[in-house]
Amino acid sequence: MTGYFTTARHDALRAEVRAFAEREIAPRVPEMETRRTVHHELSRRIAAQGWLGVTIPTEYGGMGMGHLAKTIIIEELARVSGAMGAMVQASQLGVAKILHFGSDAQKKTWLPHVARGTCLPTIAVTESASGGHVLGMRARAVRDGDDYILNGHKVFVGNSHVGDVHGVVVRTGLGPKGLTAFLVESDRPGFALAPQQSTMGLHGFSFGELLFENCRVPAANRLGSEGDGLAVAYSSSALYGRSNLTAVSLGIHQAILDATVEYAGSRELYGKPIAELDNIKQKIGQITSRLMTARITAYHAVHLLDQGQPCDIELMNAKLVNVESAMDSAREAMEIHAAIGLTTERPIERYLRDAYHIFAPAGTSDVQRLRLAEAAMGRTKGQWSQRIVHGEPVTARN
Repeated sequence: MTGYFTTARHDALRAEVRAFAEREIAPRVPEMETRRTVHHELSRRIAAQGWLGVTIPTEYGGMGMGHLAKTIIIEELARVSGAMGAMVQASQLGVAKILHFGSDAQKKTWLPHVARGTCLPTIAVTESASGGHVLGMRARAVRDGDDYILNGHKVFVGNSHVGDVHGVVVRTGLGPKGLTAFLVESDRPGFALAPQQSTMGLHGFSFGELLFENCRVPAANRLGSEGDGLAVAYSSSALYGRSNLTAVSLGIHQAILDATVEYAGSRELYGKPIAELDNIKQKIGQITSRLMTARITAYHAVHLLDQGQPCDIELMNAKLVNVESAMDSAREAMEIHAAIGLTTERPIERYLRDAYHIFAPAGTSDVQRLRLAEAAMGRTKGQWSQRIVHGEPVTARN
């Protein structure tokens, strides 16, 4: 796709990230799979490359390269480690809230640190009782003079155990206008982390629980005005969450194809490599076709976002196509590997586990299909991409 979506600068960035991933990340994958817990050192090493600042304007020390470049970075990291691709995508969610809702002072305070890799940001919305129903959240903030006092919890927070500043959406009132977002530093009194739980995949990444008990946060840490919390949550998910998770799926998908082609070429049956068997060729051809289609949908969507075009629908479709395609290809690759695919001798079982982790965040496939259907029937209520890119007022939609 060079010359259509990408430029020579994108190609150079891809080569840089791929070389780093193969040199620095690949040797640490066995350790992450064994320990099954967050890898602090590697997360910091990746952040130090400056890639978390890919969408941050140069005036704040960022790369200013946009969403396609961000997709390439996450894709290449996820090709070697879904966990580290997920780490960067989660940080990008944290970047979004500051970029689009932060005050000048907040941007000047936090964005240069993120761009340098000395700060890992997160966004915390989901709660155990409400799940993906944002309006059902119960965590609350109460104004107390120049501060707010936060109480409650958040779950499935990407980078929970390595994050330095958490963008937390909580209730300050009733209804859709009763949600407000705050920046909460990880060393603030009243903030704590629940023990990290072991998960099926993405070993080395943390998506855990944040606890707030009378956590006092200055009003200066509020993102936007009271009542902007729903917009913070929705826009971050719509513009960054879908595209970021698409990129993770894309990287895992490429790894699935690479590993399957390598295995089929080396595994002999009936006196020849199984890659020469027609039924195996059919499966590899199907995986290749899925991957090509998935990459086009991914690059097309973020290209539109970089061009300032309305693209919520394309972002939904990109997440749907990439997640479903990666999971389908992982299952087909397992069939090609047969019994050995069930062992840790081959990486394919890791790719299958990691692929399933990308299904739920930023909306399951059913959610994406529902939104696509609403768009086809003309029932959408505007697009976040249009509002944010063109500087329109960002308010919660009912």
